Amino acid sequence: MPPTRSNLSSPSNLVVMESLLNTKWVSTAASIWIQCTSGASYTFGIYSSVLKSSQSYDQSTLDTVSVFKDIGANVGVLSGLLYSTVTTSNRRSGVNSRPWVVHVAGAVQCFFGYFLMWASVVGLISRPPVPLMCLFMLVAAHAQTFFNTANVGFLGLSGAILIQVYNALCQGDPTTFILILAIVPTLVSLTLMPCVKIYKTTTFDDKNHLNAFSAIALIVAAYLMLAIILENIFSFPVWGRTITFVILLVLLASPVGIAAKALKEEKDPLERYHQIPGEPDQTTVGSSSGVDLFRDDEDDEKDMNLFQAMVTVNFWLLFITMICGMGSGLATINNISQIGESLGYSTMERSSLVALWSIWNFLGRFGGGFISDIFLHKGWARPLFIVITLATLTFGHLIVASGFPGNLYIGSIVVGICYGSQWSLMPVITSEIFGVRHMGTIFNAVAIASPVGSYVFSVRIIGYLYDKVAEGEGNSCYGTKCFMLSFIIMASVAFFGFLVALALFFRTRCFYRQLVVRRLRRLSIS
Repeated sequence: MPPTRSNLSSPSNLVVMESLLNTKWVSTAASIWIQCTSGASYTFGIYSSVLKSSQSYDQSTLDTVSVFKDIGANVGVLSGLLYSTVTTSNRRSGVNSRPWVVHVAGAVQCFFGYFLMWASVVGLISRPPVPLMCLFMLVAAHAQTFFNTANVGFLGLSGAILIQVYNALCQGDPTTFILILAIVPTLVSLTLMPCVKIYKTTTFDDKNHLNAFSAIALIVAAYLMLAIILENIFSFPVWGRTITFVILLVLLASPVGIAAKALKEEKDPLERYHQIPGEPDQTTVGSSSGVDLFRDDEDDEKDMNLFQAMVTVNFWLLFITMICGMGSGLATINNISQIGESLGYSTMERSSLVALWSIWNFLGRFGGGFISDIFLHKGWARPLFIVITLATLTFGHLIVASGFPGNLYIGSIVVGICYGSQWSLMPVITSEIFGVRHMGTIFNAVAIASPVGSYVFSVRIIGYLYDKVAEGEGNSCYGTKCFMLSFIIMASVAFFGFLVALALFFRTRCFYRQLVVRRLRRLSIS
């Protein structure tokens, strides 16, 4: 008998539908989609020029606003506290945690921050003083920490994805793009947040499906790169950009297929309602022995809290390297539009540079952790890869400083990959050196190095030196003189960071040989 409306709405069918939606795989797909739109801070280069011209800013003032973007996007203390409070209270009540409160808080900040910036640019409200504009930017970017705390996904790619939205809907109109940044991430988060829940899971059993999600991320990155390159070569008309965007949406829908395949391999969703009370749920067991194979009693004694970590030399060596690496990387992306303008790059080329930076950032995050894990198994201390990225970053800054034709494409690749790599390496190194018990607090403390470095390099170096040579209407500058000295200085700082990271590497070699390698061997034996 064919299904009728009454059959579809029967209690048993509703139970099945609800059961299918309330699974870790649907939650993962929803989480990925939310993060696909949550990286608006990486798109600053798209609208920085219109923000500068509409508010009559000089370069130092624009860079000051961008620093508040970096502070908002990197200081996640409030989102972490809210997440911990919500999930802890839900665990005590015996229900799966739904961090919807975190999503709502992020959505509200995202909407009001970008909406008020848009209103200022179009003249809907009177021109705000600089501190108020900095507050708008801080609130808008701070939403990203809430989305990141409650979700996992394609954050590194989200900048490039949002720029594809820009190209499809309002290319050449960065003012409207600011409004899109207020609306799209907010709607996506509020729509999908009921599906995002916290589940206990078995990493070993889920590895194949998690690898499939990673493969999709790489495919999306490759497609975005190809689309951006072809669009620069052929200058797609509106219908061409629309087709490109539709294909991207199809690729982004593919996590649903992985979720469906994973659900088929698991038990029938109705079986959970026939489970004997008190019977252990095998899907919540983390290992066959119920023991964390990476930890033992000796490790627990070595866990440090924030204050204990801050009195160690290793903490400050790591902090200084992040100032040199992350800070100079952020300063590059914050100013890439103005750098391109000074060297004669077209508007389309500057937009492409911002999008490509997002892809290089993602590949750096993905590859940095993956490659360092491989060499860690061979006994190499992970800080060595911080050394390598900072050495490479030095050459990246020199390439940007050189000003030869096409230098920004090469320089952005190098700087973007190195910047992303540090974001994958730093949290893991933090947990390995200082322990996992207070890792979140120590990680956020080290992450403060990113906006600190951004302020020093963006405002005190790039903005100051740019304004000294800028002239004419709009306080603009053209030629290699605008940024060459700034990037030579940043290359020198990156080299200093390389030396500091080298010291950290030598100080931790014995630690990695004695502790981390021992844990990995214990895992392989078990």
